[in-house]
Amino acid sequence: MQEQEVRVEALLSEMTLAEKIGQMCQIHVGTLGWPQGEDRIRRGQAGSVLTVYGAAKINQLQRIAVEESRLGIPLIVGNDVIHGYRTIFPIPLAESCTWDPGLVEEAARIAAEEASADGTGWTFAPMVDVCRDPRWGRIAEGSGEDPFLGEAMARARVHGFETGDLASGRKLVSCPKHFAAYGAAESGKDYNTVDISERTLRDLYLPPFRAAFDEGAPTVMSAFNEIAGIPASANGFLLHTVLRREWGFRGVVLSDWNAIAELIPHGCAANLKEAAEKSVLAGVDMDMVSDAYHLHLADLVNEGRVPLSVVDQSVRRVLRLKLGMGLFERPYVDESLAGQVILRPAYRQKALEVTQKSMVLLKNSGGLLPLARDLERIALIGPLADDHHHVLGCWYRIGRDQDAESVLDGLRAVLPSTTEVIHVPGCDLEGRERPDLEGAARAARAAGLAVLVVGEGEHMSGEAHSRAYLGLPGHQQALAEAVHATGVPVVAVLMSGRPLVIPWMAEHVPAILQAWHGGIRTGRAVADILTGATNPSAKLTASWPRTEGQIPVYYAHKNTGRPATGAGTVQFDKPHWSIYIDEENEPLFPFGYGLSYTRFEYRALAVETAQVGLDGTLIVSAAIANTGDRPGDEIVQLYVRDRVGSVTRPVKELKGFQRVSLAPGEERQVRFEVPVQRLGFHGLAMEYAVEPGDFSVWVGPNAAEGLEGAFAVIG
Repeated sequence: MQEQEVRVEALLSEMTLAEKIGQMCQIHVGTLGWPQGEDRIRRGQAGSVLTVYGAAKINQLQRIAVEESRLGIPLIVGNDVIHGYRTIFPIPLAESCTWDPGLVEEAARIAAEEASADGTGWTFAPMVDVCRDPRWGRIAEGSGEDPFLGEAMARARVHGFETGDLASGRKLVSCPKHFAAYGAAESGKDYNTVDISERTLRDLYLPPFRAAFDEGAPTVMSAFNEIAGIPASANGFLLHTVLRREWGFRGVVLSDWNAIAELIPHGCAANLKEAAEKSVLAGVDMDMVSDAYHLHLADLVNEGRVPLSVVDQSVRRVLRLKLGMGLFERPYVDESLAGQVILRPAYRQKALEVTQKSMVLLKNSGGLLPLARDLERIALIGPLADDHHHVLGCWYRIGRDQDAESVLDGLRAVLPSTTEVIHVPGCDLEGRERPDLEGAARAARAAGLAVLVVGEGEHMSGEAHSRAYLGLPGHQQALAEAVHATGVPVVAVLMSGRPLVIPWMAEHVPAILQAWHGGIRTGRAVADILTGATNPSAKLTASWPRTEGQIPVYYAHKNTGRPATGAGTVQFDKPHWSIYIDEENEPLFPFGYGLSYTRFEYRALAVETAQVGLDGTLIVSAAIANTGDRPGDEIVQLYVRDRVGSVTRPVKELKGFQRVSLAPGEERQVRFEVPVQRLGFHGLAMEYAVEPGDFSVWVGPNAAEGLEGAFAVIG
C-alpha cells in the first residue's frame, strides 16, 4: 500500500490540471465519434471509457492512452455486466429467488471471467437498490424488497466479480448502484423523486450498499434521483457524511449517465458549470459522459470556487483504482482469449442450474405438474413459446438470440419423440396484430393439455420501462381466457422482469410457473420443471400485488394504530381498520412464497435463548420434514418482530434463511444463530442500537406462515 501511494503521488506531481481533470472524465466514444474520442484519450482528457465491447476495440483505445498520451496512464473500460456477459443468466431479481448466495456468486464469477477476457475491467453492477414497487422497471435488476436478503446478494455478487485469478490475469472491479434509495422512486416512475425519512434511508436502503463495501467493492455509482430535495450527485450528506466519514469509503464515486448535467432540469443548478461545481464538492470523483468536468472544472479551480485539493483527492482515488486493477502492468488483453473463455460448456451448465433454481412454482392445483411423460400431444401456446430473444432479459448487452433456448426447444429436447407438440402463438406480444384465439383454442382441444407461455418482453422492464398496469400486455389475457374456456387443463408459464398482476389467472389456471426472463437456458429449465426432472425450489423475493391499487405492498410493513388484523378502533359506533373496502390487504403471493412438487412440514419450534443479552446470540431451531414422495429443497426462513421500540418497528423482518435438501420422509433440525446486534435500528438519536425488550420470532416457509415463538433481549 505504501508503494502504491508513492506511485500515486509521483504521477500526481507530473500532471497538469487538464490531465488531472481528464482522469475524472468517463467518455462514451460512440456518442463523441471515434476520431474525437480517440483525440480526447490521446490528450489525456479521459480516464475511462464505457460501452466499448470486444478486446480488439478496447486494445485499440488502450494503446492510444498508454503509448500516445503524455503520461501513458491506462484507461478503465466499464460496461454493464448485469446478469452475465455472453453467457446470459436470469435477471438479478430471478437470481435472488434462488435464495442461494453461493450460486449467485458463481454466476457473477462466470460473468467476470467472460467480461475480463474480452477486455472489460469495470462492471456497473451489482444493483443493490431495495424496491417495493413493481411498477418500477428496474426492480428486475435488484434483489427485491428486503434489505437482509439484499445484503446477502450484494456480498455474493461483489465477491463473485472481485475474486482474483481470472483467466485474463486481470481484475474486474464492481460498482454497486445506485447510491441511494433509487428504488423508492415515487409512483414507480424511473428517475422520479424520492422523499423518505433519514431513518428509512438508513434502515432499509443503505444496508445492502454497506454490505457491498464491506465485501470490497472499490467504486460506487451515484443515483439519478433526489432525496428530500437534493439530487444524489450533489448530495454531500450521502457522499461525504455517510459514505466517506461514517463508513470510511476510500474508493471512487462515479456519476450515472449524464447525472451531473441533470442537476439543471432538477432545478438544483442553473447551468452546467454550476452543476460541475456542486457535484465535485459533494464528492463525485468521475463524471459519466456529461462533460461538465471536462468543460468547466479547470475554470472553477482557477476562480477559487473548487479547491485544487478536491480535484487532487479525486484523482488519487482514480489512480489507486487503476493501480489496484494492475492496469499499469497489464493494460492490454490477449485478443484470442475471449474465444477460449466465452460460452464454455461448464458456463452453460451453470446457467441452467441457476435458471432452474430461480423459477417459482406459484400454483399447482390437483397436482397437474409435473406432466406425465407419456403424453400423446401438448398444445404449446403463446407469443413467448418459441422466443429466443426476450428470455435474455433487460440487460443482455452482447448476448445473442442464437445462444438461447426457447420453451419449444426445451420441450422437444426432453419429451419423448412420440409426444406431439402443437405450437400456436395465438397472438403477438404487444397486441399490434389481430389475435388467433380460435386457432389457439383448436390446438388446445386437439391436444387435451395446453402450456401457455405469456408475459412481458425484455423491453417492458428494466431502465426507463415503468408500467402503470401490470397485467398481461396486448391480447394475452384474452388468449389465456380463450384457452381456459376450452376446458382442457392449462399450465401457465409466465415470463417477466417484475411481479405481475394476475388475479384472474391465479383463480382460474390450475398451474402457474413464474419463469422470469431466465437467460440462455430458459427453455430447458422450463421443460425440466414441467416434466419433473427438476423439482422447483425458488421463493419470491418481492410480494405480488392483487391489483395495482395495493402498491406498494410488502411484508415488512408497520402495524399502524389501527391494524388490519385485530379488533380495530371503534369510532362513531363502527370499527375502523387500516384496510381497503374493495380489496384484500394481503398480496396475491407473499414474500418468500414458492411451491414444490413435494410437501414440507414445520415442527417443534424451540427458542433456545428465551433471554439474551445485547452482545449475545439468538438461537432458534425447528424440525423440517419432507412428507411428500419426492426429494426436494426447502428454503427455511426466520423472521423477528421487535414488539415495542422508541420508534415504530415493522411487523416482521427477515433475519435468517437456509436451504435444506430432504429426501422423502426425511426430517432435519434447522438451527439459526442470529447475533443480537443484527436486531437493531436507528432510534430517536439516529444512531444504530438494539433496544432491550420483547420480541416475536417465526420460522416458516414464507413471510405469511410459520411457527411462532418469543424471546426477550435484556440490557
